[in-house]
Amino acid sequence: MNPEGAASPSPLRWLILGLLFAISIVTYIDRVNISVTARQMMPALGLTEQEMGFVFSAFVIGYALFQIPGGWLGDRWGVRVVLMMALIWWSCFTAWTAIAATSFLTAPLGIVGALALVRFLLGIGEAAALPAFNRAVTDWLPAHERGLGIGIAIGGIGVGAAITPPVTAWIMVNYGWQSAFYLSSGIGFALAAVWWFSVADRPSHHYRPTHDGATSFTTSTAPTRSSISWAILRRTPSVWWLTLSYGCLGYVAYVYMSWFYLYLVNERGFSVLRGGVFAAAPFFAILLSCPLGGWVTDRLAIRRGVTKGRQIVGMIGMGMAAGSIALGAAVESPYLAIASLSLGAGWLYFTVGAYWSSMSDLSPTHAGSLSGLMNMGGNLGGAISPTLTPWLAQRWGWGASLGFAAFIALLGGIIWLRIKPGDGLVKE
Repeated sequence: MNPEGAASPSPLRWLILGLLFAISIVTYIDRVNISVTARQMMPALGLTEQEMGFVFSAFVIGYALFQIPGGWLGDRWGVRVVLMMALIWWSCFTAWTAIAATSFLTAPLGIVGALALVRFLLGIGEAAALPAFNRAVTDWLPAHERGLGIGIAIGGIGVGAAITPPVTAWIMVNYGWQSAFYLSSGIGFALAAVWWFSVADRPSHHYRPTHDGATSFTTSTAPTRSSISWAILRRTPSVWWLTLSYGCLGYVAYVYMSWFYLYLVNERGFSVLRGGVFAAAPFFAILLSCPLGGWVTDRLAIRRGVTKGRQIVGMIGMGMAAGSIALGAAVESPYLAIASLSLGAGWLYFTVGAYWSSMSDLSPTHAGSLSGLMNMGGNLGGAISPTLTPWLAQRWGWGASLGFAAFIALLGGIIWLRIKPGDGLVKE
């Protein structure tokens, strides 16, 4: 049963999840490709590692700051229109990344400033994606399937991030780094059209009974939902512990998204193309672990209760991620390092279903807004990572830099002891 009390038609439910999976692939292509093209962009545009890290962080700042507005829009307007508009917006700025250094923005801002502004605006567009995903999963799936549902939807990042390094490296070598941005932009525009013409906001908007007992398709907009009270949020500690813990996950995730490819090429000695192939390994691990972790947390929630079911997955996943990353940072063999660091990414995203479904557990009505708040915390942590990671590596080496990421993951797991999604929001 969905939140409105009507059964969700199974084929349509899987259509929604399939399209969300595809959109998540595109979101991660559009954010990860610059970490690969940086190999040519930096010498071509005269950028240092610190300046490139600033450009990476600009995206994350825009992405983080607009999480709550993006989630609120999903609650208010419905996921159909919000995701379509978001896809068009960030696809425009993905294409603009290719020409930012020669655009009119360079006169007042310089090359670094122009690139940073374009990536900031791209981040604003992508900010609506994951909160809207959780809004859709909450509306279309029953409570005992939401961990798996959001795990499948967000699991698309594994495909997007896995194919981006090798494909982008190949495009960059053969056609220039700008072509990678044009291609991914075109995919985004096409997917926006498919989304708009294929879905509605909730099951009740797809099927309406007619006078003869048949059903007809409609795409009416979602009814307005009430805004959440900040007084309630202040008195619900689990919301803030979830946000803080997800900030730890965000820090570690952006180590992979921003620097893993360059770490393999510059530190571990792989060639541009081989580095692109091996840089996909963590994201293939994510593809498998994300839905698996969602399924496990749903089963545990049924058997052990919502709070224990979410806590077990959150603590084990973050703890195992910490151990795997620490091992990968310490070993001498580059191939063993890839294997261990890839497992670290897999364990990290094993927890995603527990995080996002916990926000739905706390309040299904405000799942979009609460998810936006949590993901803002995740990306504020992520905003620090692209700049701090190379700074730590420059001063103390990559072992220390990755070791710090392992510590942050462990901290995120310990915080789960304070998270109690089964209690729901405190009432006014």
